[in-house]
Amino acid sequence: MTYKNIHFFKFRIVFSLVLFLFLTDAFSSTKTGICKKWYYEINSKDTLTEPIQNELSLRDKIINYGRGLLGTPYVAAGCSAKGFDCSGFVYFVFNHFNIKVPRSSSQFKNFGKEIAIEEVQKGDILLFLSPTRNVIGHVGIVTNPKGLDSDFIHSSSGREMKVIVTSLKKPGYAKRFVKAVRVL
Repeated sequence: MTYKNIHFFKFRIVFSLVLFLFLTDAFSSTKTGICKKWYYEINSKDTLTEPIQNELSLRDKIINYGRGLLGTPYVAAGCSAKGFDCSGFVYFVFNHFNIKVPRSSSQFKNFGKEIAIEEVQKGDILLFLSPTRNVIGHVGIVTNPKGLDSDFIHSSSGREMKVIVTSLKKPGYAKRFVKAVRVL
């Protein structure tokens, strides 16, 4: 082997090792869920400044977790990933984030801070009358805040019989809407 070949061979070994370590680190961090998105701002002098971490807010995490349960069947008095009633769904989602909320929809009547529907945010809770009685009988979590046109995720005992996203402007819910409450 010539002197030139030996140096080229060493270069290839070092390059391969660095590439291997880089790929191993990248793979292991995504596999363990530790991978976070970092962005660096470049100022006008093209120098790096403080990194900015792109993290979801607690409200977004709550909505994403709830969306992961879409399609879960409605089960009367259910409060597990095998099946939910409406308050069981809300309880299950918030409990995942160690946020204590009532287990029964009727207990939401005096729970949380009442807010105007125009001020709702993701993660706020909507309260509805029961379809058969004049009491709080249904609850859901705001997913897309748009005042009276907001969308919410809930466990429906209606035709769907599962966790779904519905618009507050849907007539069956619009006429039964009581109030919005904030627990975050």
